[in-house]
Amino acid sequence: MSKNINVALIGNPNTGKTSVFNQLTGLKQKVGNYPGITVEKKEGICKLPRGVKAHIIDLPGTYSLNTTSLDESVVVELLLNKNDKDFPDVAVVVTDVENLKRNLLLFTQIKDLKIPAILVINMADRMTRKGITLNIPLLEEKLNTKIALVSTRKGIGIDTLKELIADYKNLSVKPNIDTTSIAPDYFNKLRAAFPKEDVYKLWLVITQDVNFMPIEKKRIKDATFSIKSNTELKKLQHRETVLRYQFINNILKETYTVDLTVAKGFRATLDKILTHKVWGYVIFFLILLVIFQAIYEWSSYPMDFIDESFAQMSEWTKASLPPGAFTNLLAEGIIAGIGGVVIFIPQIAFLFLFISLLEESGYMSRVVFLMDKLMRPFGLSGKSVVPLISGTACAIPAVMATRTIENWKERLITILVTPFTTCSARLPVYLIIIALVIPEGKFLGLSYQALTLMLLYLLGFGMSIFSAMVLHKILKIKSRTFFVIEMPNYKLPLFKNVAYTVWEKTKSFVYGAGKIILAISIILWVLGSYGISDNFKNAEEIVKNRINTVGYSEFNQNHIKNEIAIYTGELYTNYPTLSGAIIKDSIAIRTNDLKLKAENEEIASFKLEHSFIGYAGKAIEPIVKPLGYDWKIGIAVITSFAAREVFVGTLATIYSVGNDEEETIKNRMAAEINPWNNKPLFNLASGISLLLFYAFAMQCMSTLAVVKRETNSWKWPAAQLVFMSGFAYIVALIAYQILK
Repeated sequence: MSKNINVALIGNPNTGKTSVFNQLTGLKQKVGNYPGITVEKKEGICKLPRGVKAHIIDLPGTYSLNTTSLDESVVVELLLNKNDKDFPDVAVVVTDVENLKRNLLLFTQIKDLKIPAILVINMADRMTRKGITLNIPLLEEKLNTKIALVSTRKGIGIDTLKELIADYKNLSVKPNIDTTSIAPDYFNKLRAAFPKEDVYKLWLVITQDVNFMPIEKKRIKDATFSIKSNTELKKLQHRETVLRYQFINNILKETYTVDLTVAKGFRATLDKILTHKVWGYVIFFLILLVIFQAIYEWSSYPMDFIDESFAQMSEWTKASLPPGAFTNLLAEGIIAGIGGVVIFIPQIAFLFLFISLLEESGYMSRVVFLMDKLMRPFGLSGKSVVPLISGTACAIPAVMATRTIENWKERLITILVTPFTTCSARLPVYLIIIALVIPEGKFLGLSYQALTLMLLYLLGFGMSIFSAMVLHKILKIKSRTFFVIEMPNYKLPLFKNVAYTVWEKTKSFVYGAGKIILAISIILWVLGSYGISDNFKNAEEIVKNRINTVGYSEFNQNHIKNEIAIYTGELYTNYPTLSGAIIKDSIAIRTNDLKLKAENEEIASFKLEHSFIGYAGKAIEPIVKPLGYDWKIGIAVITSFAAREVFVGTLATIYSVGNDEEETIKNRMAAEINPWNNKPLFNLASGISLLLFYAFAMQCMSTLAVVKRETNSWKWPAAQLVFMSGFAYIVALIAYQILK
């Protein structure tokens, strides 16, 4: 019978911890949040030798157990809480062979917790190139542990690591350092007050914000033991750190050597270029241009295939299943609504692909460093750029990422302005509107549509910076902070890591949006397919009488005339030998088909207008009409508050209700007519108005919920909602009134 054990992966940021996690777990992993907090939790399953199965949890990156952020405190809380179901049987500490001295500080702290610990030295393939030599047996002896020399890039050492994990019971739990030597009297009193508790764990409880051990801070304060002031505790922490580095330096002098004659100038040269005060921004701007161009060019073929496939699926459903409410719900509600989002999977996957490549290569850290210079005048630091950039994927984890910002004012401002950054949920709205209103063509080899998309991203980022500047002046919160960031080595992205990231992020997007869209699509279909008024019940008779009296709508009359003219020309061109009578009969048949189609469309439109959703849309139409929207767009704007991407799914559902023709959502939207002027509804003026509205509006209830949780108050998310929505409305109104 196999045994299950808990394994905690721990390490500094940029040590390749995620790569080790991917090598161990493969696709047997899942991503969630820690109970009660919005910090990402990655866990997976790994089969080990001798029938052992390991539950592996990838803890947030931390430089030490002296925490400064909530991400880091998660590590301390788990390692101190033996009652936690994820408490590790063994800790795997991942280090980088080029930064071993700094990484070992964390390792010695974990060893002092008396948890079996394995040291993984990653990126071993770089040792020769960097002139590094390691005496592994001696290092194991000095650290009193087992070491796995690993290269995740080449798949070296993973089997050895699995063997060591399976054999964790033979690992020594003897501490590396006697921490009490930094203040013997103080620690002796602590030990005397709580003789049954481990003194180093007590030390962490006193200095960190954790309250779940048998001895809590309140009980420590109530005891005869006297807690030192924060200033005194900081001094002792500093002494502890010095003591640990003295121990580490002595060991590395004997076990770790670097040949300084090995050339190491490439990274420095590249850094000078990529972080240059002028060329750094130019290069980043060009990279963004290439990304958005590729998103459009590469994804067009799979998108067209998906669009046509869902249209055919809807038609096949109608043709194959018995006529009735269920078939209509399936074909016009569920399939159409889900198809309106699935179509954007290629572009969203490409976006995550490029973000992952930038992070894996080490370039994203250079961007953060570069942007720190830009952030300072606006009251932010480079650490604020991490949430702003990650906000291009989703605002929710981006807001969570602000927990690495120690300064409360900077963190609050970053939380409030991050939703301006264009997230992947806005992408479906942008892409469908841009495709409808921005003409095809190129400028300097770049398509107008790709340039428009990039301008929207820059607009969102610019608005977040401007808002930060305003908030910095308005919020009277005193603060001072320093910006420190590690520059990881450049490396070729690992295909496996990139593939996992794209798969997980895209799957999360589709599943998260799909649940909402499915529910909303069903509700919208019901509201659009039923009504209680006489106009709805007698729609067919009313429309036919109107057609007999005044004819078809102006749009349909012109459409029929144009189609017949084109069809007639094709007959004379392609079949010059046909007799006049045959041509006349053929044109008559074609005309009748077009009239029947027009009649069905006008009946469907009339029923939709007098359905439940039609009355709801008409009620809000006076509010959205000045922006160039009709009641259908108004409904889509309101429902998209659940999630921005619901906008396209809503229109897909509304437009497909009662529409019998196999037609893609893009074509259906392009054919939509403005009821006030009988011109295309989606034109340059209304399209730009919509794009600007979604660029600035707070159309995401999930983000508001996370902001409330992070700020512990409804005041800030309420202010976000009012300001961003109000500002979006005003900007969209001005844009439409000018452009129309």
